[in-house]
Order: sequence, then C-alpha cells, then structure tokens
Amino acid sequence: MKQLLSNDIVTLRPLEPTDLDLLYRWENDTALWVVSDTVAPYSRKALWQYLEEYTGDIYTQRQLRLMITLTGDGTAVGTVDFLNFDPLNNRAELGLFIIGEQRGKGMGHHALDLITAYAREHIGLKQLYVFISTDNVACLRLFEHHGYREVGVVNSWVKRGQNYQDVVLMQMIL
Repeated sequence: MKQLLSNDIVTLRPLEPTDLDLLYRWENDTALWVVSDTVAPYSRKALWQYLEEYTGDIYTQRQLRLMITLTGDGTAVGTVDFLNFDPLNNRAELGLFIIGEQRGKGMGHHALDLITAYAREHIGLKQLYVFISTDNVACLRLFEHHGYREVGVVNSWVKRGQNYQDVVLMQMIL
C-alpha cells in the first residue's frame, strides 16, 4: 500500500515536543526572517506553547505544519506548511523550508511530491499557491518543475533592509 506521507527518501510527520530545539533554532535564524515575515525572535516558552496547543487540525487552525525527516533515520531536514487555508474555496498557501546543508539534494522535490498528493487526495484542496522572491531562482525552478505556474508578480512585496523585493505568485490547480 502506498504511504501518503512517506517515500524512500523523506517522511512528513506531525510536530512533536522533541522538535522544540530545532524550531527554536530555525525560527530564530535571522537570515530566514525575510521569507517568514518574522520581525522578532521567538522565546522557547512561546514555541513550547505553540507545540502544546498545536492540533494539526487544518480546519480549526487554518494551517498545518509538518516536519520533513529522512525516512531512514528520522533526521529532521525541514518543514512544509499549509498557510491561510481557505476551506470555502479549497485552497492554501504552501510554505517549504529545507535546511541549508540539505538543499540541492532533492529533499524539496520529494517533500513537494508528498504534500501535493496529501493536499489532493486527503484534504481535497483544489489549488495551492506560493509567493517566491524573484531572486530565488532555485525555488522558482523547483515549483515550476512541480507544475506551479506563474500567475503574477507582486511588486515591492517583501522588505529587505531599506529595499523592497518583488515576489512571483505561483499557483497549482490540483
């Protein structure tokens, strides 16, 4: 039987209390704040409360975050998120994070395959969309390879220092 959230390379699993230290490190990496809309560091207490209150119920919380792990040994290599879930229109924004040392090794491809199948077959989503900075060529290519199409450019969408960066809005109809 085909596993919906796992293949030979990666597994998507729910967040666990043992993820606290990883989330603390990743959420407080200031280099990533530009893509996460974060403006201040998170405390361990705030992240612990998030983990304690997190249900994984996309219908209640309007989001779903899964940890991306290596299937062989369970090492966490990133996260994948459904954000801004809209059950009326069956759509969600998708977020994907792969840790630096695992980028370029196909982890994003595998995670996108799994999360797309999950969105279509289990949640019943009609569409997924992403906002990607115009200078993130690797990410733009990754999503295009997986069937996302550019549907527009949002000008001056993200602030970087004193400058603003355009983002590409990409969409996949499932």
